[in-house]
Amino acid sequence: MPKLQQHFKRSLQAAREYNSLNFFPLRKSLSGYKPEHFAGDCRAGINVALLAFPQGMAYALIAGLPIQYGIYGSAMAAMVAPIFANSRFITLGPTNATSVMLLSAFASLGIAGAHMLSMVPLLIFMVGLFIVIGAYFKVANLVQYISRSVITGYITAAALLIITNQLPKALGLATKGKGATFVESLAYIMEALDTIHPPTVLISLGTAALFFTLDWKMKKLPNVAICLVTLSATAEFAFGHDSGIQFLNGISASNWSLQAPEFSFKAMEELASPALAIALLCVLEGISIGKSLAAKTGSRLDANQAMFSMGMANIACAFFSGMPASGSLTRSSLSATSGGHSVLASYISGVIVFIGAFALGPYTRFIPQCTLAVLVIAIGLSLINRHAIRIVTHATKSDAAVFLTTFTCGLCLSLDTAIYLGVGLSIMLFLKKVARPEMVEYAFNDEGQLTQTGGDVERDIPEVSIVHVEGELFFGAADLFRDQMRRICEDPNLKIVVLKMRNAHHMDATGVMALEELVRYMNEKGRYLIMSEVKADLIRVLKNANLYDYIEDRNIFTDEPGNPTMSTAKALKRAKEHLGTTEANVSIYVDPVRDKQKQGDRG
Repeated sequence: MPKLQQHFKRSLQAAREYNSLNFFPLRKSLSGYKPEHFAGDCRAGINVALLAFPQGMAYALIAGLPIQYGIYGSAMAAMVAPIFANSRFITLGPTNATSVMLLSAFASLGIAGAHMLSMVPLLIFMVGLFIVIGAYFKVANLVQYISRSVITGYITAAALLIITNQLPKALGLATKGKGATFVESLAYIMEALDTIHPPTVLISLGTAALFFTLDWKMKKLPNVAICLVTLSATAEFAFGHDSGIQFLNGISASNWSLQAPEFSFKAMEELASPALAIALLCVLEGISIGKSLAAKTGSRLDANQAMFSMGMANIACAFFSGMPASGSLTRSSLSATSGGHSVLASYISGVIVFIGAFALGPYTRFIPQCTLAVLVIAIGLSLINRHAIRIVTHATKSDAAVFLTTFTCGLCLSLDTAIYLGVGLSIMLFLKKVARPEMVEYAFNDEGQLTQTGGDVERDIPEVSIVHVEGELFFGAADLFRDQMRRICEDPNLKIVVLKMRNAHHMDATGVMALEELVRYMNEKGRYLIMSEVKADLIRVLKNANLYDYIEDRNIFTDEPGNPTMSTAKALKRAKEHLGTTEANVSIYVDPVRDKQKQGDRG
C-alpha cells in the first residue's frame, strides 16, 4: 500500500506539472536544440510559407476582407505563437472555418465596408482574450465533449456558404449584395445569372482545369501558387485590365503598422457572441489537429498551453491587421512531413511570409479575382467529407439529429448560432449517457491466480490480452477509450487484443470513428483485434457505419446470454488460430471500481 500511494503521488505531481500553464515557454522549448535540426526547420518553414501566402489571400477573400489581412495574419500568427507554445505540432494562421465564421458574423449583424474593417481588430482581440482565459482555467480538455456530428454539420454548411459566396466572383456576376447565409447567397446568385461575364468565366475554367490537374498529378507542388502565377499572366496578356475582368488590389506593406482595437462597451456587447463562437471553433480545430499529429509520433500535446499560444497569436493579429488564427491542418501537416523539429519552423515560415508581404505585395494587382475565387471554391469542396457525413447520419439517430440540426441551421441562420445549437444538443445527449471507462491489467501468476500487474511486465511469448470494456463509448468517452487501448497496444510482444463488449453501451459516430482509428493503428503496428460478447445494438451500429465488414465477421462474436463465456471462448480459439500456436499468455483488463463493488455485493 505505501508503494502504491507513493506511485499515485508521483503520478499526480507529474500531471500537475504537465497541466501547469507556462507564460513564456520559448526558452524551455528551444533548450537542448540540436544544430542538425535547423535544416529540417528551415525546409519546413519555407514549404509552409509557400502555402501560407496564397492561402492567406484566399481566406481573406472568404471572410470578405482585403487580401492583406490574410497575409498579415499568416505572418503574425506564425511568428507570435512559437513564443508561447511548447509544441511543434500546430502551425497557426487563418483557416477556412474561422474565415467563413467571420464573414457570417458580420453579415448577420448587418455590418459591412469601412465599419466592418474598423471592428475586425476588436473582434479578433476578444477571440484571443476568450481563448487565453480558457487556457488559464484549463478548459482545453472540455472540447472532447463536443460531438463530431456538430463539427461535421458546421463544416459542411460552412463549405456550402464558401462556395456560394465565391460563385459570383468566379462567374463575374453583378449581385445586389453578399448573403449572410447559404440561402441568401443562393438567392442573390439566381437573381444575377443574366449578368455572367464570359471572359471571367474563361479564366475561371482555366484555373479549375489547371488546379485539379495539378492536384491529381502533382500533389506535392505548391499548386495554389502555380495557378495564381499562370492565370495572372494569362489574364494579363490575353485580356488585359480593360476587359472587364476584376483584379485584386496591390498590397503596399510599407503602410502596415500597429492598429489598436477601438474599444467600446456597445461594440463589445455586439461582438461577444460571434467572438465566443470563433474562439470555440479555433480551439476545437487547433487542439484536434495538434492531438492527431502528436499521436502519430507517440508524443503528447499540452492542450492548455496550445490554447494559450493560440490566444496570444490572436491578440497579436488584432493589433497588426490580421485575421482570427487557428490551427491549419494543411500547414501543420506540411510542417511535420517537411521535417520540422521545433517551434522554430513556424517562426521561420512567419518571417518568410512577412518578407513576402513587402517583396510580392505590389504584384498581387495582377491576380484576377475569379482565379482566387475558384481556388477558394476548391477549398470549400475539399471540406465536404462524405465519409464523415455518412458515419454521423447512419451510426445513431441522435448523431443524425445533431448533424441535421447543425447543418440546417448553418444553411438558414448565422454559423455562430448553428454551432451553439449543435453544441447545446450534444451536451444534452452527453448528460443522458455520461460515462468514463477505466481499465486495469490483471494477469495469471505462476500459481494460476489472477493478480494485478505493474506497468513494466515483460512478456516472453506472444500474448492474447482480453480487454473488458465497461461503460459508455459515446463521444465524451471515445478519446479516452482509444488512448487507453493505444497504450495497451504499445507492448511490442502483444499480438492480439480481444475486446469484451457485453457491458459497453451507447457507441455513437464518434465512438465508431475512435474504434476505426484504433483498428487502423493496430493494423499498422502488426496487432490484431477480435471482439467478443457483442450485443445486437452494437452490431447494428457497426453495420450502419460500415465498420463491421472492415473488422470482418470472423473476428466478431455475438453475446450468448445462455452461456456467457462461450463468446469469449470462441474469440480465444480464433486468436490461437491467427497466432498459429496453442500457447499464449492471457491478460484480463477489468474496472477495479466495479470489481470491488461486485466483491462487496458477494460479501
